[in-house]
Amino acid sequence: MQIDLIFGVIVLILSIVLHEVAHGYMANRLGDPTARLAGRLTLNPISHIDPIGSLLLPGLLLLSQPFTHFPFLIGYAKPVPYNPYNLRGKYGEGLVAFAGPGTNLLIAVIFGLLIRFTSAQLGPDLINAFALIAYINLLLALFNLIPVPPLDGSKVLSALFGMVSPGLERAYGIFRLNFERLGVFSGTLLILFLFYYLSPYFSALLLSLLSLLTGARI
Repeated sequence: MQIDLIFGVIVLILSIVLHEVAHGYMANRLGDPTARLAGRLTLNPISHIDPIGSLLLPGLLLLSQPFTHFPFLIGYAKPVPYNPYNLRGKYGEGLVAFAGPGTNLLIAVIFGLLIRFTSAQLGPDLINAFALIAYINLLLALFNLIPVPPLDGSKVLSALFGMVSPGLERAYGIFRLNFERLGVFSGTLLILFLFYYLSPYFSALLLSLLSLLTGARI
């Protein structure tokens, strides 16, 4: 059990690091070198650790789990810096935002399909490890795609609104601005509070997608 917990924490940290590096890499590809110049295009976890989001928040959730029964361990890394005015294209900010959860989705798909198509060649321990990797990355992707600031989904939705209606984009932009005034930590706590009550539906969606990927009944 302790080994499973340690492995899960390692997978979570590496998945968050890849998520953040993907943001910076996409920004760099679109013409903004801010993340690269800040040394954030690295897989070294130390460069991405946020004292509150990477240590305090997950620690509090873990310690309070016996009392709150919160079903997920969530945290966030130090946001990757980028300058939206340097990005090429009208939807550059949306692409940078989607790069993080998109990377987590790609990882989940790869390991889920490995279970689906090669499970006969894999031992039980490896299947469980692959399933945990897919599960954690699906969780990160879906959570970050919630369209509420400061999560990536808010910028993705703003870009989608921009494709449909400038009025919708402006209205949602005002909502984003007002919500972001809460600050990252306060906003995240509010999201976690709402997420707690929606977790049964989120869990059902998460497990359905994992079952769809792996072909296993979960």
